[in-house]
Amino acid sequence: MVFCGRVNPITGALDWIEEDENYDYHQEIARSSYADMLHDKDRNEKYYQGICAAVKRVKDRGEEAVVLDIGTGTGLLSMMALTAGADYCYAVEVFKPMADAATQIVKVNGFGDKIKVINKHSTEVTVGADGDMTRRANILITELFDTELIGEGALPSYEHAQHNLMQERWEAVPHRATIYAQVVESHKLWSWNKLLPMQLESGNLEPPYEMQSCPGAPSVCDVQLSQLNPRDFRPLSDILVVFRVDFSKQVSSSPASHIVNFTSLADGSAQVVLSWWDIDMDPEATIICSMKPSWLYPALHAAPWRDHWMQCVYFLPEEKKVTQGEEICLIANQDDYCVWYNMTNSRTADGSLTDSPACRCGAHITWNRARFGELNDQKRMDKYKEALKTVSY
Repeated sequence: MVFCGRVNPITGALDWIEEDENYDYHQEIARSSYADMLHDKDRNEKYYQGICAAVKRVKDRGEEAVVLDIGTGTGLLSMMALTAGADYCYAVEVFKPMADAATQIVKVNGFGDKIKVINKHSTEVTVGADGDMTRRANILITELFDTELIGEGALPSYEHAQHNLMQERWEAVPHRATIYAQVVESHKLWSWNKLLPMQLESGNLEPPYEMQSCPGAPSVCDVQLSQLNPRDFRPLSDILVVFRVDFSKQVSSSPASHIVNFTSLADGSAQVVLSWWDIDMDPEATIICSMKPSWLYPALHAAPWRDHWMQCVYFLPEEKKVTQGEEICLIANQDDYCVWYNMTNSRTADGSLTDSPACRCGAHITWNRARFGELNDQKRMDKYKEALKTVSY
């Protein structure tokens, strides 16, 4: 029997799906984002600079630089570490076809005696004389991030590695991550979330109450915000720092909530939270890899293009009317794999963790975001109405 891991778009967890015995593993690599990542010049340069700085900090302490690279893929970051002066590297990759490829790649490039590729999940790696690692590492390099940052289970992997595979003092590349958010009003984006009333000449056609009151799907909507016209949304908050994760300290994968207070910039309906993240490759934050959309750069051409990491659109459980100058509380909840948002009046926020939204109407399980947008497209509907008027009975 052949099983392949598939990310569940609803829960964000990894499901194991049975495949045909003739299944070609190489198709997984061909259809993946490996090529997009490997050709991401900005990402590669920032990682290399961060790795060089981490190796130097360890060497300056008079220690050997022993690297643990979790999710090594092709082995690129491990080879960067050796090039930067690391003494040895343990490269962990759970996907066997990719681990086999990494083994060949590091050997061809002359690093076969300095990089050990371990075909296991990092939580199964052992340390000891007869273990996968003969000693603990003091530099932790990872690229376990998705558009949502934590959607690939980065936090549990960090938590386990720091407890079981790292020395008491370690360097991390990246060093920390910061999640940003902005509350906006956007009828265009909101139309991707729920079935809205349809305007007819005889009156509005209202969807069932169950659809209108449904909190929606728990999965994030990942998009290229750079492709969104700034006229399609109206900011109701400044860009907010929601929370940070310091990878050089002990990481916790326990569910948590983060409260951010802000003053509303305008009257409107709070509908959507736009979000993205930055990663600092060094403690001083002089090497930063940012996912911010292009309209936040001084010049549009300065924004690096990448498709393996995008930006997030989160839909609030319901629209909330706000007035300019009103004190509002944005609550970000997170578990092992995903983030979800709520919003309330600052005076009533208690910081307790709320349940992740779950579809109650069935529509969010049946239709994707694009289908909601299509059904809510009034111009499209008007064309259908005009066409139907020409039909003779």
